[in-house]
Amino acid sequence: MPREIIKILGIDTSLRSTGVGVIEAHGSALRAVAYGRIQNKPKVPLSLCLENIFNSITDLIDEHQPTCASIEGIFFSKNANTAMILGQARGVAIAACARKGLEITVHAPRKVKSALVGTGAASKDQVAKMVVRLLNLSEQPQEDAADALAIAICHHHQLSLPEELRAKKI
Repeated sequence: MPREIIKILGIDTSLRSTGVGVIEAHGSALRAVAYGRIQNKPKVPLSLCLENIFNSITDLIDEHQPTCASIEGIFFSKNANTAMILGQARGVAIAACARKGLEITVHAPRKVKSALVGTGAASKDQVAKMVVRLLNLSEQPQEDAADALAIAICHHHQLSLPEELRAKKI
C-alpha cells in the first residue's frame, strides 16, 4: 500500500514577522512546498496586524491545503505587554487554522531545537542550517521562515511516536 503524503503547516508567530512554512512528507522524505513570513509594519495598529496574520494564514491554507498545523509553544517573557501581544498573534493564527478544520499541535521551542539539532539549547543558526539540510534547500531561509519550517519538521518527527508521547493537540 503506498504511503500517504502529508502536508504540514508550521507557524512561528510574532506580531511584526510571523514565519510560515509548509512541508510535504512522503514517508521519511521531506520537501519544502512554501515558506516565508507575514510582515506587519511598526506603525500599523494591532488590530490590523492581527487581521493580516489571520487572512494571510487563511490564504496559505487555501492555496496549499495542509493536512495539519503545528505552532510553536509559548515562551516566557519578563515583559507582560510583549507576552500579551504574542498571545494575541498566536490566537489569530490558531483561529485561522481551526476555521479551516486543521488539527493543530503545539511544540515547545526547546523540543523543536532538540528534534532538529539534538539539543534544546541550539542556536537559531544551527536550526536554520539543519532545515536547509533536511529539506535540501539551495539557500538558508529568512530566520522566521526557517523557524516555521523547523516546527513543521518537528511535527513530522512526532508523528512516528506513540500517541501518548506526542506533543499536545489544541
